Amino acid sequence: MTYSIERYLNVRQAYWPSFSADGQGVAFLANITDVPQVWQVSIPDAQGLVAWPEQLTFGGDRCLGIWASPAPGDGRLIFTRDVGGNENAQLVLLDPARGEERLLSEGNPGAMHLFGEWSADGTQILFAANRRDPARFDLYLQPLDGEARMVWQHEEPGFLFHQTFSPDGRRAAVARESSGTRNDLFEIDLETGEARRITPGTEDARFDAIHYSADGRALYVTTDLGSDFLYIGALDLETGALEGLVSVDWDIEVMELSPDRQSLAYVVNADGSSALHLLELQTRLTRTVPLPPTAPGIVGYFDQRLAFSRDGQQLAFSYTSATRTSDVYLWRIESGAPQAITRSSHGGIPLDSFAAPQLIHYPTFDERKIPAWFYTPTTPSSEPLPAIVVVHGGPEAQFVPYFHFLIQYFLHHGYAVLAPNVRGSTGYGKAYSHLDDVRLRMDSVADLAHAARWLRSQSQIDSERIAVYGGSYGGFMVLAALTTYPDLWAAGVDIVGISNFVTFLENTSAYRRAHREAEYGSLANDREFLESIAPMNHLDQVRAPLMVIHGANDPRVPVSEAEQLVATLRARDIPVEFLVFDDEGHGLVKLKNKLAAYPAVVEFLDRHLRSRRSTASD
Repeated sequence: MTYSIERYLNVRQAYWPSFSADGQGVAFLANITDVPQVWQVSIPDAQGLVAWPEQLTFGGDRCLGIWASPAPGDGRLIFTRDVGGNENAQLVLLDPARGEERLLSEGNPGAMHLFGEWSADGTQILFAANRRDPARFDLYLQPLDGEARMVWQHEEPGFLFHQTFSPDGRRAAVARESSGTRNDLFEIDLETGEARRITPGTEDARFDAIHYSADGRALYVTTDLGSDFLYIGALDLETGALEGLVSVDWDIEVMELSPDRQSLAYVVNADGSSALHLLELQTRLTRTVPLPPTAPGIVGYFDQRLAFSRDGQQLAFSYTSATRTSDVYLWRIESGAPQAITRSSHGGIPLDSFAAPQLIHYPTFDERKIPAWFYTPTTPSSEPLPAIVVVHGGPEAQFVPYFHFLIQYFLHHGYAVLAPNVRGSTGYGKAYSHLDDVRLRMDSVADLAHAARWLRSQSQIDSERIAVYGGSYGGFMVLAALTTYPDLWAAGVDIVGISNFVTFLENTSAYRRAHREAEYGSLANDREFLESIAPMNHLDQVRAPLMVIHGANDPRVPVSEAEQLVATLRARDIPVEFLVFDDEGHGLVKLKNKLAAYPAVVEFLDRHLRSRRSTASD
């Protein structure tokens, strides 16, 4: 049976769970009706029956996150929403019982709001926003019946994440993300606004989750301070001493504290697959949560989130694998295995038609072994296959085997796919993630070239029909591959990609510039080098046809990056196709746009790969 690309585009996802205060329902995000909206479902009854979910928000723009009030008897929710993909998240208070929404961030449509936490009594919230200065985030405290009050005017660039109340509600801890590999911790007196830096040590380190201990004297954190991998530690707020609690030879990348502050749930990223555990802090006993038998699978791929019920007896999380879309699961901690409480559609496509990848490691120029996920169609082919190398964005990111509708369609359509985690990817330790910093940038592009060379060495692959596909930073990798190693590629697809780091840094949103300079290099110190590696400056080397897709409202990689690229290619009569979507930002969210873009991608690749055969395979 042959299924159209439109069927794959109708695969849905459910994620971002948040328990109601009474523990009887779970709110979540799902794109059932097009863009992600807020839905709610009742907890399964004693017979395990799952209720039909109810949609709570409506409209043409996506919801980004959701947080239910923790106060007993309070059924209200806060969600964030942007407009047209501009990422200027607005805070909205939703009362499902009345069907009423109230904009808490009214009057600040041009600011980004980063939600922190509800107070324990549900009367106020913490959040960060760049209302005062587009390049800087300040910390705010807002009573739900009043106006927001700035409690910390923050003068340094960098996002303020993980804002959390102390148990007595008088202090807040917050992490400032200066770059993808460095965070600093601060504690703020919410009455006086006095802030103190509490980051232990001086080395660059990440702090990816923070929670106060029950007595308020320590913070539980995930960090890679003094380690190659993220681990869980307890930071003494008086002495600054950091005690390790859980450490493995992989990253612990998601961590959540139970409402009674007695247990920690955490996710280990083991070579790209998830393992979920529960640590009892008093006894230091650890339990492993049985995950669905669709390994390799990923907990929290779309949300990086775990959610406890208020009584601490239930844990909700999203889970996806290469062959199953994302759904929300519920684990009753004292009994049984997790149960799916959502049932996302797979577009009516049989589950056994989806293919799981093989984890391989291919050699690169310095004999390093690069991890990659290799997919081949479930139906054997008597002829060598065309192949697509899919490059993740970031660059502080990692390709993991989640349900990727386009990869599954390509497999169904007779392509092989290789998704490498070139140097600079996260998930393999701090040292590996730094191997592409600034002047080492093109080493990661060399790793990408060796991915193509590995494919060429495989007997089932047609060596002359290999394309490269990527978005965001992955789009830069596509362009750099086509200009630096032009003879390896038959086609390229660049989605919201960077064509020149200099113009990108000059034009990206003010709050992102310093954050990105730490990874790519600065305009003040590295301009000449950045110009030297810019694909824009080497377009005379391009041999393969290129497709470019961008959102007009992209705040990260401005559409000008695509426009200057396409204009130059067309002036030189190099084949290029260009699609711009006026109501999208950094990537495609709306189904109508996906239905226009992805069939065009398939047609483009079919025309340049499937319609030709190499002489070696004739």
